[in-house]
Amino acid sequence: MDMSSREIRIPLDEVVAVLRDLNEFVVSLDRLGSRQASGTADERTVGAFIADWDVARRLARARRVISVALDAQLSEEDNAEIDALCDQGRFYGTDRATGPDPSRRGSARLDT
Repeated sequence: MDMSSREIRIPLDEVVAVLRDLNEFVVSLDRLGSRQASGTADERTVGAFIADWDVARRLARARRVISVALDAQLSEEDNAEIDALCDQGRFYGTDRATGPDPSRRGSARLDT
């Protein structure tokens, strides 16, 4: 499947909600990284942020918004190919992983 020229439509209110969440995470994680570098935060601080800000659920929602749009606008074959590509990612706790667990679209969806 040639993905370079394909377009997917997502309702603007859902895109804005996802972008708002992603912006909060990027800015907050950058600030936490700076605090860790200066010695004023540690791993518990990052863990508290992830728990208190409901990061896993909010990232799962962002993934679901994109997945729903893909499912509605692409063929089963195209969606299966995308799922296979997503399953090739790095996931925390696996032999392939060297970093944090990125949200994944594949078969182990966290759509809450």
